[in-house]
Amino acid sequence: MPTIALARFLLLFSTRSLKLAAIAATAALAAGCASVPAGPQEPAFVVVGEDGAAVARLLTRAASCPAIEIDGRASRMTARAAPQTVAQRPSVSPPKNTKPSVFEVLTCEAPIAAGATAARIGAQALALPKREPRRIVVIGDTGCRLKDNGDYQDCNRLEAYPFATIAALAAAWQPDLVVHVGDYHYRENACPADRPGCAGSPWGYGYDVWNADFFAPAAPLLRAAPWVLARGNHESCNRGGQGWWRFLDPRPLAAGRDCNRAQDDANGDFSDPYAVPLGDGAQLIVLDTSATTYKGLAPNDPRMARFADNYRKLAALSARAPHTIAVDHHPIFGFGALRDKAGLVTLFDGDKGLQDAYGAVDPRLMPANVQMLLSGHVHLWEQVSFKSAHPTQFISGFSGTAEDIVPLPEQLPEGAEPAPGAIVEAISSWVDGFGYMTMERTGTTAWDVKVWDVHGVVRNTCTVSGSKSKCAKVQVH
Repeated sequence: MPTIALARFLLLFSTRSLKLAAIAATAALAAGCASVPAGPQEPAFVVVGEDGAAVARLLTRAASCPAIEIDGRASRMTARAAPQTVAQRPSVSPPKNTKPSVFEVLTCEAPIAAGATAARIGAQALALPKREPRRIVVIGDTGCRLKDNGDYQDCNRLEAYPFATIAALAAAWQPDLVVHVGDYHYRENACPADRPGCAGSPWGYGYDVWNADFFAPAAPLLRAAPWVLARGNHESCNRGGQGWWRFLDPRPLAAGRDCNRAQDDANGDFSDPYAVPLGDGAQLIVLDTSATTYKGLAPNDPRMARFADNYRKLAALSARAPHTIAVDHHPIFGFGALRDKAGLVTLFDGDKGLQDAYGAVDPRLMPANVQMLLSGHVHLWEQVSFKSAHPTQFISGFSGTAEDIVPLPEQLPEGAEPAPGAIVEAISSWVDGFGYMTMERTGTTAWDVKVWDVHGVVRNTCTVSGSKSKCAKVQVH
């Protein structure tokens, strides 16, 4: 068999095998096997934090943390968070629809020094950061929605909740890095008795939900590459913030920032931005925007000062590299669409809270060195490029959570701007399909972007040069 044909066959076989594994895993979860796997199947992964520092994490039922082997040298992992049942606290749901959070696993961690070439925990090999990652997967909004407002997703049906398939396909693409733009946890309330599509699903804010919504379906992708993790509004302290701090945030876990007590939320809901170097003059800067609101912020709202301070720190970090990609959950420069009862479609703009806070510091809303913004929150895929001096916006919020059902217009209304002064040059979107986005670096400030569906088929392609982007299709059908 010719080399090229053989390579294609192997890639196809790998993709199909991973997809079958994802289907099997999802079927097991649907059958009620959502508990933590034992032994070598316990979630083990690498998160990348400040200045590219890598941290290995393990979630285990063992009584103590195991050893980790890095470049042939073994050392003991340290306990980040012990098993605990956290008392019921105020949340976005009424008290009758929430409960205490049970975390039955021990979270272990260990730093991985820059330049390390191999690491493993027992039989599990860990994917380590590369000095210049060139292949990046971007996903977001990956949990299965169970909400007491009547919004219930069929978590037991793979076609209705395909995150396991998406994770397997994205892993088969062999990324150097995974960027998650936030909202991992969605199963907040119990599935109604008359909904077989989500029957038996765990709910609340404990580990069983985190496992069902994230760790189990994401398993092949957690093994494939290290992760950069942005925090979404579903990980705010009055939602899934406890799990966010125990499992995912790259910083040390400190008392009073763990979201266990409502009186500490002013600390637990905010984090400073941090930079992740990409090499060759480029970097990511990760922002915690979990506490913002689309309704906007009044000048005397305490969040104004916190977000303004974060903006100043973002600006200082952006000066470190000529090409900065900001990563946050809430799109500042993107659109969404709503349809009223009469069938009239109207657009809504980028996040008003961030526009208020950042705009009070800088009318441009982003420092000049920020040339691209990766976000989620709106459950679609979207690209916007501007005639004005604003960064190109990508939204990758279509990787598992029930989709938005109102497509964006192919032609924007005259004068439509997602943020004050942001004059649109090009826009592309896809609203009626699940999938994932990939970025492949072609130059210091240049990227090839592809939009993939749940069958591993490319549905749109884009090119990025500096702060400008252009896609082959205006709207994916």
